[in-house]
Amino acid sequence: MRTISPLQEARAKYEPKLPNALIGNVRVTEGQATQSVDDQEEIKALFPNTYGLPVVQSEVDDQPLATEPVNVGVILSGGQAPGGHNVIAGLFDGIKKINKESRLYGFLMGPAGLIDHKYIELTDEVIDQYRNTGGFDIIGSGRTKLETQEQFDKGLIILKELNIRAVVIIGGDDSNTNACVLAEYYKKIDAGVQVIGCPKTIDGDLKNEQIEISFGFDTATKVYSEVIGNIQRDCNSARKYWHFIKLMGRSASHIALECALQTQPNVCIISEEVQAKNQSLDDIVTYIAQVVADRAKDGNNFGTVLIPEGLIEFIPAMNLLIAELNDLLAHEADAFGQLDKEGQRKFVIEKLSADNRAVFESLPEDVARQLTLDRDPHGNVQVSLIETEKLLAEMVKAKLAKWKEEGKYSGKFGTQRHFFGYEGRCAAPSNFDADYCYSLGYNASMLIAAGKTGYMSSIRNTTRPAAEWVAGGIPITMMMNMERRHGTMKPVIRKALVELEGKPFKTFERYRDKWAKETCYVYPGPIQYFGPSEVCDQTTQTLSLEHE
Repeated sequence: MRTISPLQEARAKYEPKLPNALIGNVRVTEGQATQSVDDQEEIKALFPNTYGLPVVQSEVDDQPLATEPVNVGVILSGGQAPGGHNVIAGLFDGIKKINKESRLYGFLMGPAGLIDHKYIELTDEVIDQYRNTGGFDIIGSGRTKLETQEQFDKGLIILKELNIRAVVIIGGDDSNTNACVLAEYYKKIDAGVQVIGCPKTIDGDLKNEQIEISFGFDTATKVYSEVIGNIQRDCNSARKYWHFIKLMGRSASHIALECALQTQPNVCIISEEVQAKNQSLDDIVTYIAQVVADRAKDGNNFGTVLIPEGLIEFIPAMNLLIAELNDLLAHEADAFGQLDKEGQRKFVIEKLSADNRAVFESLPEDVARQLTLDRDPHGNVQVSLIETEKLLAEMVKAKLAKWKEEGKYSGKFGTQRHFFGYEGRCAAPSNFDADYCYSLGYNASMLIAAGKTGYMSSIRNTTRPAAEWVAGGIPITMMMNMERRHGTMKPVIRKALVELEGKPFKTFERYRDKWAKETCYVYPGPIQYFGPSEVCDQTTQTLSLEHE
């Protein structure tokens, strides 16, 4: 039996494209000093050694940045995203370009590997097995938070033992926040260890003017869009089901919006719009039910509904409830945990304020309970455990039944429910992600050679051919503000939400009424790795529209 697939064998031969600015010798030029996006005084006070750094840019030069060997450690942090292996491959090739004696160590299973001194050396033989592949299985990932001095000091022991001069943390907004904290501490104590971050998250909410897109978003949305397209083809063939499809995206609706632009479903709910319009759960249900009823008048008792997994948190009344629940359960966790199921419900009802108590009691009991389940490591409700697709399908069904009794609806309403999450996180990266991730890693090695710390690797101008991409670094403190976590204010990287005045949403808004009434489905098909550039190298609709 073969040990790798024919595609993996062919993809191993793919050579990722680099920006011209990273080919050959490189110099790093500095721009103006920066400040955080908000709460400047608080962030500056917390990060006195890494605050206000300039944005930097990599450019071609006659002389190399450095020639001495450099040992580097790398950590994969948080959830998986397509392209992580190529970040590591780019980093490896970059430090070997500096000096062939440079060594790369991978800390196993996320930040815990640094703390617990568990690692492997990443050699040519190891790296070559993972080039252009999906997943994080080269060293594994984890969600341990790097946030205490004890952790930093334990990590420093192994860094000194291995003579590691820099650590690259590949992760999302929370992981890069931790990278910033680590960089600040090591700079404060003059540990001689640099810290560089790389922007990872399929959710697409780690972006700004300097970070145009987080890696993995391109591949994941193409995977989801392929499956949505397949469902829509089946839907249009059988003509008897409404498919309610929940998609990844707890804190923003970028995935849902991108998949809608690619597949043109009948309904797509955008959480940020729900919040801006102060919509209730019933408003959303009524909107979907009306689309169902209008299509039924034309004999179309089928359709698709896309739902971001974080929708519940964006409904204003629900958001207030969840915020109070987060604080309550953060401070009363022990007392709550000792009660049985019914006791927990009664405990919560008694502790909530009047308005939030009314909302909590109005919810179906199983949904209300899901809101009180264990929090994630950041103190937030685990919205992926809330079956929003089931909740909406059942509530729409109930409303249509009521309308049928009132003579307002005469169609048939059958449902199928889906949640697409893990299916997209470890897919083989698209050509875009393969190139982008390799460039991010290679660029990180140049930032290390330039002596930078507290920076995130940045590749811009990404709607142009890879040769024209702009490489550089952005101070992580520049992206930070203060937010409430676990009941206290903490510095974190601000998440990028869907901009309702932005071109991607405006394009969706222009066409959604037509998509709701008519059957305008697009079937994207699987990711193409070989063939014409207009098929294989296309980027996301979101990125294209943002940079038109």
